[in-house]
Amino acid sequence: MFHIRIKNLRLQTYIGFNPEELVNKQEVVINLEMKVEVPGEAMEKDEPIGIYDYRSITKKVIALVEDGRFKLLEVLVQRILNLVMSDPMIRWAKVETDKPGALRFTESVSVSKEASK
Repeated sequence: MFHIRIKNLRLQTYIGFNPEELVNKQEVVINLEMKVEVPGEAMEKDEPIGIYDYRSITKKVIALVEDGRFKLLEVLVQRILNLVMSDPMIRWAKVETDKPGALRFTESVSVSKEASK
């Protein structure tokens, strides 16, 4: 089993429930970790035969986040996790999302969640 990480995906979305957050997009930073099996044939031939397409899932996450509106960071994390876990090749995944500048005197606030099947 291979552990794939997508680190520091920086996107803009509507996140929060304060009046200014409802009308102004903010940055979120997303980190994904996934465990997948790589078919033996792909390993033997060093060819992308039946492998997990992490570029495709990244594009789907980008569309979900940038086109969405979220009041709660927890809801954003859950929706990303649901999207990732919908792929049958994923055995385990963890999503951590940061909201930079959410609290004074902090770099960011983050929420994470993981799932397995």
